[in-house]
Amino acid sequence: MKKYILLLFSGIMYILVASGCSSDDKGSDKPTEPETVAPVAIEKTNSTKIYVHYMPWFETNESSADKKWGYHWTMANKNPNNVGANGRREIASYYYPLIGPYHSGDKNVIENHLLLMKYSGIDGVLIDWYGTFDVNDYRIVKENTEQLIAMLDKVGLEYAIVYEDRVTTNVVNAGKAISITSAAKTDLAYMEKNYFDDANYIKVNGKPLLLNFGPIVLQTPAEWTNVFNTLTTKPTFLTLWDQSVEAGANASGEYSWVYKNSTYLTNFYTNTKPKLSVAIGSAYPGFKDFYAEGGGGAAIGWTIEHNNGATLDETLAMAKNANLNFLQLITWNDFGEGTMFEPTVEFGYTYIEKVKAFAGVKSTESVFPDISKMYDLRIQKKGNADAQKKLDQAFNYFVTMQSAKAKQLLNEIK
Repeated sequence: MKKYILLLFSGIMYILVASGCSSDDKGSDKPTEPETVAPVAIEKTNSTKIYVHYMPWFETNESSADKKWGYHWTMANKNPNNVGANGRREIASYYYPLIGPYHSGDKNVIENHLLLMKYSGIDGVLIDWYGTFDVNDYRIVKENTEQLIAMLDKVGLEYAIVYEDRVTTNVVNAGKAISITSAAKTDLAYMEKNYFDDANYIKVNGKPLLLNFGPIVLQTPAEWTNVFNTLTTKPTFLTLWDQSVEAGANASGEYSWVYKNSTYLTNFYTNTKPKLSVAIGSAYPGFKDFYAEGGGGAAIGWTIEHNNGATLDETLAMAKNANLNFLQLITWNDFGEGTMFEPTVEFGYTYIEKVKAFAGVKSTESVFPDISKMYDLRIQKKGNADAQKKLDQAFNYFVTMQSAKAKQLLNEIK
């Protein structure tokens, strides 16, 4: 009996103490951390894993160390400080992001992007990555990447790295590594230590997935064998289409990209895919680079028109007919090449609505405008702790697929 009374007393005291430390305690000046919740997967009928290629390379005049806009918004001759009569900044692109030009490491931007992806049925992000060395903007890309990674598991999305081996030449030329293979080894060792073991890092055939945009510089099987031989677990390694021969037995397969017209995709699905152990197909809305107009170099030399969404319809239909295990959307936000799925002033939510239909997302509810509204409120209520707390709760509702509650909360914020 004494034991029972003691336990009862302890329980009452615990409740009182816990209540006194509640986040509702008006006497506390310290802001509380938002509740951490386990994300809930979106329900969809298409079993194809849908990933999106992501560029974490954008900088604004507020985020950069030199207080200048980053190259990917300016190229050589555009100045985003110039604002037109339409309220849009002058950027190096034919298309304008719906949320305006941004910093890739901004948590509000990342929140917006990942929630839009989640509700469109995208499973994960394939991150264009420039390694670990402090050369050019590579360090900034790495930092932005890790801001993105930090939020991926909170939203319930996976990720993998797309390694740009071309960076190794610049690393060697800058005196940061003794050879291109040495530079690549350092980068791969960092991936293995910091990314590969993450629960939400994409695994294919039980091994971490690693894509290479090329190879561009490391073009022999011996070089790749040398790069991989210090890793504990060799990744499932994919090169660009028709380039796995350069990695030899180190390559587990290939992935397709965007090029000139859909004939190349047809060839990949018909002739290349059947020979590969692992193949990732592609879908894209169009291609129109800004390099010549932006002074960023010669134009690529070809264009794939967006055709009011018909190009994306075609490439998604091809992906469906190819019965793919994996599909890469090209790209979320390469504004310089005009391949973005990210909502724009020109196309609105059209492209992610098409992805949502392809994924077979069961919910037909319109959520994308509310996710954009949440971003706008994040900016408008920047210094308002109470509003930000409500927005944190709205985020939790969104990631747990309680969008009606999220919308209601957003409407309460004045």
